[in-house]
Amino acid sequence: MQTGRRDRADDLAQMTCLRALEKHAGYQPGTHLDRWMFRIAHRLWLNELRATAVRTGGGLVALEETEIPDQRVNTETNIFARQVFSKVGELPESQRVTVLLVYVEGFAYKEAAEILNIPIGTVMSRLAAARKKIAGELAETETGT
Repeated sequence: MQTGRRDRADDLAQMTCLRALEKHAGYQPGTHLDRWMFRIAHRLWLNELRATAVRTGGGLVALEETEIPDQRVNTETNIFARQVFSKVGELPESQRVTVLLVYVEGFAYKEAAEILNIPIGTVMSRLAAARKKIAGELAETETGT
């Protein structure tokens, strides 16, 4: 999940742990704990987005307010990572969550499909659409068109 701010991420982590403790009876032995926890976090985050949208008429965090850690690899790498991260942030929620699950969290397509409760083909379709959109926008940035 990309909350966009450290305090929101902390709150989400706390709410997820609390919900997991409350719902521990529903946990099936043998289930991947990370997938179960992510599914809880995802649902809580979507509920938060919906509630925020109702309260403010918006719901998403402006990219300018997003905290991105500066790993100090080198300036060029940081600039490129920032551009890619900004483009990921502009994706529709369903694509953004799928991209983060697979490319950031490292889940396999099948695992992401299980977490999101969607067919694996939908995961692949969302990733392809996201890659195409980001590559196209980055190419436009490089060529200035």
